[in-house]
Amino acid sequence: MAGFWPAALINSATLNEAMSSGLSIRSSGELDFVSLGALVHRLDPGALPFRKATHFDVHVSGAEYNVAANLADCFRMKTAIASAMADYPIGDLIAERVRAMGVRPFYKHFRHDGVHGPNMATVYSDRGFGVRPAVVFYNRSNEAAALLKPGDLDWAAIFAGGVRWFHSGGIFASLSETTGDVIVEGMRAAKAAGAVVSFDLNFREKLWNAWGGARDAVDVVGRIVEHVDVLVGNEEDLQKGLGISGPEVEKGTAKELFDKKAFFEMIARVVKKHPQIKAVATTLREVLSTNRHRWSAVAWVDGKQYAAPVCELDVLDRVGGGDGFASGFFYGLLAGETAEQAITLGWAHGALLTTYPGDTTMATLEQVRAFARGESARIQR
Repeated sequence: MAGFWPAALINSATLNEAMSSGLSIRSSGELDFVSLGALVHRLDPGALPFRKATHFDVHVSGAEYNVAANLADCFRMKTAIASAMADYPIGDLIAERVRAMGVRPFYKHFRHDGVHGPNMATVYSDRGFGVRPAVVFYNRSNEAAALLKPGDLDWAAIFAGGVRWFHSGGIFASLSETTGDVIVEGMRAAKAAGAVVSFDLNFREKLWNAWGGARDAVDVVGRIVEHVDVLVGNEEDLQKGLGISGPEVEKGTAKELFDKKAFFEMIARVVKKHPQIKAVATTLREVLSTNRHRWSAVAWVDGKQYAAPVCELDVLDRVGGGDGFASGFFYGLLAGETAEQAITLGWAHGALLTTYPGDTTMATLEQVRAFARGESARIQR
């Protein structure tokens, strides 16, 4: 790790009046965390582009699931996933990996007809290298998760033993005309059970354009965010997902990484529109090359602004880094850490996750805490 600057609490006078009450997290429950989202399998040929690939690794993923898996495997929390499952060998593979990560499943089962589906979605993503970026594309045809509709999941049973935190995201919301309604249904049930509710905007234009487009995205996400306590999303997510005005998005530039003032000004507009929101957080990334990034994060929690350290990362596989940040940040809040500690844990875990192949964690809590303290990459003997 190089270029390490410590975390900071930023002057937040302009936003203090927007927060009427703090984030309240219940102290116990049978489940610490429940995610609602699609499960997918990602085919990864490594540095080879797909048109030249001769083999690939299979990673089980899903933006919402990744957070639950990270919290279970690295942070030792009791987590679950509510999702769709197609009963055929690919579904069996995915279900086995979910169990292996320690995540409790709650599935709506769909019978695969042996030819057309319903299917578990496939994500194709090579890693790129140097000046060649990673490329992501999908096969989500007849995806089981897109078929989910209100009433398909038994929220009373899922939350029966108590739940502390409920999470979903914009990728699941974008899959069909019904998945946004499923999210709202789950959030209402989670609120009734006393859980904190979070949502990762994760705006994916390709997915929204497949059925609804930008106008439907803003409408669906807006209805969801009315129920949200904790929001995750960068400048592009806030603008395209919520229709919030802001500066022209310049992804991967120094401006995006260091212009925190513009981001916090956008948060002020978000909180004015949705005053029930207690926290907003995002990663900040400057892409120097596919394998070399500058990495930081910022958060607004209970009216105060925080910035994580900045470091330079040698990246093996960037997919899942944002979910890694979210899971570490949520863990800090669930574990009773300060907001400053929570964002630093999220930053540290997201950074470590980019050093492993695949979308979910291989880190330990001890390694995350060590990195958050600024310890070096010297060999451990």
